[in-house]
Amino acid sequence: MSATPAVRSVHAGAVSTVTLARASMRNALVPDLLLDLCVALEEIARREETRAVVLGADGDAFSIGGDLRRFAQEMQGPALGTYAAELVGLLNQAIVSLLRLPQPVVGAVRGTVAGGAVGLVLGCDVVVAADDCVFDPRYARVGWTPDGGWTALLPHVIGRRRASACLLLDRPIAAEEALACGLVTQLAPPPRVAALARDAAARIAAAPGATMREGKRLLAGDLDTVERALEAERERFVATVVGSEARDAVASFLRSGAPYPET
Repeated sequence: MSATPAVRSVHAGAVSTVTLARASMRNALVPDLLLDLCVALEEIARREETRAVVLGADGDAFSIGGDLRRFAQEMQGPALGTYAAELVGLLNQAIVSLLRLPQPVVGAVRGTVAGGAVGLVLGCDVVVAADDCVFDPRYARVGWTPDGGWTALLPHVIGRRRASACLLLDRPIAAEEALACGLVTQLAPPPRVAALARDAAARIAAAPGATMREGKRLLAGDLDTVERALEAERERFVATVVGSEARDAVASFLRSGAPYPET
């Protein structure tokens, strides 16, 4: 685990800001980042002073999803399934923590949101996104099955047909479509995203607390069912990722020269 926290928390009055802080890795999802995120959210849930939360990320990408180089390393040994189970388990924990957090969460989303990182956006209640952002499934290119709520949450937000087209045709969702289908709440130029997200959080924080908390809780619906659906995603992901198709696809993707950060 890095000595530098992978997630940064800042508390300013009634608004807490949580930032994915691995810009050099384009905030790739690895266990230590997700564990830091879960811990940060648990601490905020206990903070009576916090009435709204902003979730953002350093760098030019919100998150590129699972770290393919790390997966390629794990493929060389016998523990790939264990690593995958831990990773997606922590991702699911982070998503559920966002959904169950008493305080409303405003997402500040810039750049690429790939693979399971979409689940962190789905866990937000309001999403301010850059007008050049893109939500990229990537599963068909790397031979994995969907995780991060692509089947457990996304169809309820954008509709089953659109979600199916994204996954089965490996079709990213660009910013304008994301706004039109309800995946994000507002678009803005990239330099304005953080400020507008803070403004939205401040507006929420200034409203009656019970209204905000209970409204969020009622809107969330049956989260026990969501948790079961996320667990089903995790089980299928682990079963698929250890197979030869996934191993070959990950190796091919990394050989292709597609932009990807060094770990």
